[in-house]
Order: sequence, then structure tokens, then C-alpha cells
Amino acid sequence: MSKLMTSLALAAAVALSACSTTSPDVVQRGDAQRMAQVQDATVLNVRPVVVDGTQSGIGGVAGGVTGAIAGSTVGGRRDGQVAGVLGAVAGAVIGNAIERSATREDALEIIVQLRNGERRSIIQAKGQESFNSGDPVVLVTTGGKTRVTRAPAVQPAAAPASNG
Repeated sequence: MSKLMTSLALAAAVALSACSTTSPDVVQRGDAQRMAQVQDATVLNVRPVVVDGTQSGIGGVAGGVTGAIAGSTVGGRRDGQVAGVLGAVAGAVIGNAIERSATREDALEIIVQLRNGERRSIIQAKGQESFNSGDPVVLVTTGGKTRVTRAPAVQPAAAPASNG
């Protein structure tokens, strides 16, 4: 029975880890094909932070059900009921901890200065890009969420030909 519980806990952790991300490399379906506001900025400071995991209750419920089923198989009818209740409580606590751990993310706090002198702080999961003080970046805001990405190289506009 412990192999079953281990398998279920592992499956729950894997499923929960795919639930949410703040990664700048992942775009939510609702943000695709939407116009976003883009602002030029310069990186002032970057520091590593951790985005705490969620506790939606899904992990607790899954763990509680698993613990109750496993506990109810212990001993006779009365012992099984007591073990089932204890298993449900222990499973809920463990399931909640698994959910919180599986949804934690290593992230960056990026402090930038906009061209007008205003400063902003954005926290996003570590993505493919790295940032250093002085880097030119763009802030891309869609649906109330902002991500930081490297500024693309801009080619100067060609001068119009003169008819002289």
C-alpha cells in the first residue's frame, strides 16, 4: 500500500507543478494575439527571489482522500475507521506541503528605470534571458501582467532620398 501512496503523491506533485508559472518564456493562452503595451527601460538592479508556492487546497484534498483510503485498510472495522481519519488528516497535511513545494519558483526581482525617470520593480520567474545593471530592456504589459525582456536592437531609419 505504501507504493500506491508514494505513486499517488508523486503524480499529484507532477500535476500540481504544471498548474502555474510566472515564467517570462510562457505566455498564457488568453494573452496570445493581444496587443501589449511596450515601454523602454534600463536595468538598475537584479536579485534572486523565491515565489512562494500556492495552497489551493487541491493537494490537501488529494492527500486526504489518499490517506483515508490507505488508513481504512488497517486492522478491523473500528481500527480501520480510526486509522482512516488519522490517515486523512496526515494525508491532507502532506498533500498541502507537496502542493506548496511543487508550485514554488526561483525568480528574479528586476528593478528598472523608465525613460521618463520613473522606477519600477517586476518579479518574474527565471527565464532564458539573464539581466545585468545597465542592460536595455522592454517591459511588455498584457492583461495587467508585465514581463521584462531584452530590448531588440533598433536599426536607424533610412534617410529619405533627396530629389536634387
